[in-house]
Amino acid sequence: MNKSYALIDCNSFYASCERVFRPDLARTPIVVLSNNDGCVIARSADAKPYVAMGEPFFKIKDTLQQHGILAFSSNYALYGDMSERVMSLLESRLPAVEVYSIDEAFADLSGLPEPLLQLGHDVRAEVLQKTGIPVGVGIAPTKTLAKLANAAAKRWQIQTGGVVDIREPHRRDRLLQVMAVGEVWGIGRRLQAHLADMGIKTAWDLAKADPRLLRKRFSVVVEKTARELTGVACLEMEPQAPAKREICCSRSFGHRVHTLGELREAVATYATRAAEKLRQQQSLCSLLQVGIRTGLFNTNEERISRSVTCHLPYPTDDTRLLVQSAIAGLDKIYKAGPAYAKASVMLMDLRQRHEYTPDLFAPTQPAGTDQLMQTMDQINQRWGKGTIRPGRIPTKSEWQMQRQLLSAAFTTRFDQLWTVRAGPFP
Repeated sequence: MNKSYALIDCNSFYASCERVFRPDLARTPIVVLSNNDGCVIARSADAKPYVAMGEPFFKIKDTLQQHGILAFSSNYALYGDMSERVMSLLESRLPAVEVYSIDEAFADLSGLPEPLLQLGHDVRAEVLQKTGIPVGVGIAPTKTLAKLANAAAKRWQIQTGGVVDIREPHRRDRLLQVMAVGEVWGIGRRLQAHLADMGIKTAWDLAKADPRLLRKRFSVVVEKTARELTGVACLEMEPQAPAKREICCSRSFGHRVHTLGELREAVATYATRAAEKLRQQQSLCSLLQVGIRTGLFNTNEERISRSVTCHLPYPTDDTRLLVQSAIAGLDKIYKAGPAYAKASVMLMDLRQRHEYTPDLFAPTQPAGTDQLMQTMDQINQRWGKGTIRPGRIPTKSEWQMQRQLLSAAFTTRFDQLWTVRAGPFP
């Protein structure tokens, strides 16, 4: 049976999320900013001609005002929830789905009734209707080609209706000939330059290159990419993403932090978030690293970067123990006086629960901890993040990152839901 894959990718995802609950912004160009309202990390299609990715916000304020472009602080709670809605819909509609990132997913369409092109249009319409998020759909015999077809669906959205099917060889070849090699999935700038030296400038050139030579000169990954462009499927579906081997939670502060008390609050907050991620992937942690540093670029500030690794008494996912250990580590490396700009907590030596066999003579996680953590996670998922949290974590602190242009949560906080009032009846 011939394989058929689809890549469903949300269009300008962060900007689209901001528009879902703001229909008045449907024709307003939008950019989304990084932590502390630093740089541009996302743009709506109508903002792209005027603003480059990575532009510092303070440098482009006049440009944004000139072109009527609105800026928003990154609202990850909203984006995460909207992503979950889109992916859940895809998983209910399609038999095999691999969530590749927050805004894109692969689907195995092999064996589904034709026409798959119409299926792509139906999925696109349903996602838009039920979530408000526009998506592009690329259909092809391999995952790499599906990615390329998706790029074409976005580029020529008016002509294609946002769906491109390149399973037919002549359609595939036409697309390969007009797409630069740098647009191929996995071909970065550095690799693109090396390929150009070999005369490989388009996706078509890469597909026609000698796979053995590519493997010898670069890697087996590049060889597989080239084979995929010819229609030979080398990449299988991965319905479940592999568990991370390390989990890090780190943020730059909204302003410089001078006191140990504020640093403890930040470290406790990051350890709590890392613990939540740990439990989400059903892992246990044996090592924890906590770090603090000052600013990197101000020559008038004392430069300090310190970290310490803490051995936990037993593999654990207990928020309380992780917070306690992180703060104990912080106390060891803290130095009074400097103005600190950032803190981090990293969980290391992770193992899946089924990979861990308790030692009869070594301490283990106390009975009842699993149930307690599960209950805490369920409450926070239902009533909002931070509903139940360690006492060291404040509801609001001066050190938290600046998000002066933050939109409402809309979907994750009851107090920020839209309020609709009926007018008087005639």
